[in-house]
Amino acid sequence: MEMPAVPTIRISTRNGLTIAADIMGPEEAPTVVLGHGGGQTRHSWSRAGVELADAGYRVINYDLLGHGESDWDPQGRYDLAGRAADLRSVVAAGNSPFALVGASLGGATSLKAATEGLDPAALVLVDIVPLVSIDGVARIRAFMTSRPEGFVDLEEAADAIAAYNPGRPRPDDLSGLAKNLRKDPDGRWRWHWDPRILDGAEGQPRFLLSVMDEADWTDRIPTMLVRGLKSDIVTDEGVADLRRRIPALEVTNITGAGHMVAGDRNDQFNAAVLEFLSRTMPV
Repeated sequence: MEMPAVPTIRISTRNGLTIAADIMGPEEAPTVVLGHGGGQTRHSWSRAGVELADAGYRVINYDLLGHGESDWDPQGRYDLAGRAADLRSVVAAGNSPFALVGASLGGATSLKAATEGLDPAALVLVDIVPLVSIDGVARIRAFMTSRPEGFVDLEEAADAIAAYNPGRPRPDDLSGLAKNLRKDPDGRWRWHWDPRILDGAEGQPRFLLSVMDEADWTDRIPTMLVRGLKSDIVTDEGVADLRRRIPALEVTNITGAGHMVAGDRNDQFNAAVLEFLSRTMPV
């Protein structure tokens, strides 16, 4: 399925840095902000963004700072409080009411922003909970740091991803993969994110526990967790802990999906998010 061309804007945020975002859908409609996971880019949401826009929502799909076409912080400052400030800048480019849909690091950013006073009409967490599996996080971190020298070509990068995630078919068309890598002057392909994002608190497996201990919104903001049943990050224990923190939490389990839920089972993921938003923030 070829994705339609959409306009890309730049949003000013802290310290003079800017964020790249695709924007689509009716101009005056309620806004859905899509925040991808660590080590990804906004292109991981391409199909979800189109379906949300087709359903009548205004969609802002942005590259987190240090990822994709957004700026990289010269000092490598990627703390979660700063990411929450970035998210407030992104939200300001849309309309009210607004909903936040965040995968992994994007979801962690949404939780931090809500705890600091951002007030979405709805919140969708995609395979992220405060009590994550430490072993699962270690596996992801090992993959993210395993090829600092990059790849000779896209074929080599596709082989590395297939070895890491054998449950997902290796694509024949690598044009989508090219959007998540950059070709450096030395001719090698490297992931399109700043390696320094793994430094500091965000690199610790359970950095969200302290954030959620301060949350005062958990009985007010409708929240759904979309969990990949093959995820090595979100366990039954992690789901139970989040239910304790958010008593009205809705949980949608996506069969056959791992941590990259939207990429593994896009149709099921999109249907679940649209159904939730139709009830909590209708067009």
